Amino acid sequence: QVQLVESGGGLVQAGRSLELSCTVVGSIFSIDAMGWYRQAPGKQRELVASVTSGGTTHYSDSAKGRFTISRDNAKNTVYLQMNSLKPEDTAVYICNVEKYGLEYWGQGTQVTVSS
Repeated sequence: QVQLVESGGGLVQAGRSLELSCTVVGSIFSIDAMGWYRQAPGKQRELVASVTSGGTTHYSDSAKGRFTISRDNAKNTVYLQMNSLKPEDTAVYICNVEKYGLEYWGQGTQVTVSS
């Protein structure tokens, strides 16, 4: 059983920063990729950033240069540092992990960026 516990969302003004965290609890062995998706109202869920167990990162074009994903394997936690936030970053941010080819999702945390 894998559960994901997310935190760090909130309301922030444009240009400010937020850090999201997602901790894996339960069966923590053999977690492969960890990542963050987001879904804005009326839009499809999209990948924001991901990091493999080996540390290789991938970013969406909108996240490049502003967001940084990192993971602490000792704490079974993945972080998303978001800087220079824009109103268009407003969405529910959802943590995702892969284990043995299966995907697990968090409940999501709301990020709202005011102009």
